[in-house]
Amino acid sequence: MTTPEHKPQQNEEQGPAEAGERIELRARHIALTRPDGFLAFGFGSGLLTRAPGTMGTLAAVPLGVLVLALGVNPFWFLLITFLGGVWLCDRVAKALEVEDYGGIVWDEMVAYWLVISFLPLHWGWLTAAFLLFRGFDILKPWPISMLERHFHGGFGIMIDDVAAAIYTIVVLKFIERVLA
Repeated sequence: MTTPEHKPQQNEEQGPAEAGERIELRARHIALTRPDGFLAFGFGSGLLTRAPGTMGTLAAVPLGVLVLALGVNPFWFLLITFLGGVWLCDRVAKALEVEDYGGIVWDEMVAYWLVISFLPLHWGWLTAAFLLFRGFDILKPWPISMLERHFHGGFGIMIDDVAAAIYTIVVLKFIERVLA
């Protein structure tokens, strides 16, 4: 439930900078005081810099490596983290009252885990996956850009990153085949 002190307020004296600072303060509060916020903000990584998606993807690397190294079934892990992410991102975006706040990075994390589940567990592949995924996520070539505009809520937050992950997988599997 949103309380009055968490609703965005902007009056004539408050400019866009002040409104942005209020959103950042609410985001920090949600990320550091609520379990859903802590996860949605990538264990706090989405609060770190002006490049929250990159920081969230970077935070995904060790957990992804651990999950793969432990032999966890990637299908179930990804299904649970994706479906949970739809709920999680929707819930936190509604609490922030911002459609797709950049600090919500659970979507980048799940998408990176999807990519590395198709690759050999080696630092070179992990690095290539990171760089290519971030490139596709930032540039948003078609149909990623269309998905981002068409879908909303938690599913909308998650689906464009999954599409960027699929682009990344296709490119890396092609490279893997060429190198084989």
